[in-house]
Amino acid sequence: MSETEQFMLSFHFPARRRKQRLMEDTELGAHTVASHGVKVARFHLHDWIMLLLLGALELAFYVVDPFDRFVGKDTMADLKYPLKSTTVPFWAVPIIAVLLPCLVFVAIYFRRRDVYDLHHAILGILYSVLVSGMLTDAVKDAVGRPRPDFFWRCFPVGKEVSDTVTTRAIGHGRKGMIKDGHKSFPSGHASWSFAGLGFFSWYLAGKIQAFDRRGHIAKLCLVFLPLLVACMVSISLVNDYLHHRGDVFAGGLLGIVVGSSCYLQFYPPPNHVHGWGTHAYLQVSTETRNGGRTWRARGNTGEAEAGFGTHNSSCEDEGGDASLAGRRDMLPEERV
Repeated sequence: MSETEQFMLSFHFPARRRKQRLMEDTELGAHTVASHGVKVARFHLHDWIMLLLLGALELAFYVVDPFDRFVGKDTMADLKYPLKSTTVPFWAVPIIAVLLPCLVFVAIYFRRRDVYDLHHAILGILYSVLVSGMLTDAVKDAVGRPRPDFFWRCFPVGKEVSDTVTTRAIGHGRKGMIKDGHKSFPSGHASWSFAGLGFFSWYLAGKIQAFDRRGHIAKLCLVFLPLLVACMVSISLVNDYLHHRGDVFAGGLLGIVVGSSCYLQFYPPPNHVHGWGTHAYLQVSTETRNGGRTWRARGNTGEAEAGFGTHNSSCEDEGGDASLAGRRDMLPEERV
């Protein structure tokens, strides 16, 4: 019986599918932090180095002065919303969008003992928020759009001063407040929230197999919960008059695109039959079931030694199996 036929049988017969899943769960305990943690971290060392560089670049974009966009008397009329404290402070966003999901990743690791899942989930969500944050701050600096409360940042006592010729506003408020007042577009809160929680939503969808075609729509409530939290954080920024609606929409869109891209770099889509696992785990697991045949990425022996493959990986059949050689360019998850 071919592997495709086996998958079709497992789809039509839930008992057989559960048996197949039980076998997969049995293999999970073979790849723990103690046994494979150093190998996984060493293989992804360049990714962690790049992550540190992205963090430094993000910090540079954050401290640089934004474009000093012209704000005249007529423009200032739409920027007189009250100056309020934030409902969700900036320091709380990493806790909501990164730390809480990471605690779930750790809890799932203790349940499944899969170091690939733990490592890739943490690395993926960190990349999501840092790439999103870097892009957000770069655009903020380039655009320099005033916040809705810009008037009160420039004139704390409410007395407006402007150039008699150009009508340009001459702010006499604190320099840091005025500088931050030119960082409205896009919203950093929204991009961070949707990047981290968007990644987390994809992760939950894969783990609980929300799209397994069995009609358990209640699973979607759990999948949409992180996105609801991201929406609430974003809406609070509009209510606090820190951002215009377009700022929040653009930040949220940027964050969800980056978060989704980072997730799919490490995991199959959630509707995949093996959407619960990482690409790396599925490749190593398939190698084990194939009797120790090694995965090799063309031109990269380092991945063969670490037991990883890429989308262009091939499985060397050391025994000369012709049927296996005919499927060399297929990913393990494509062979079901």
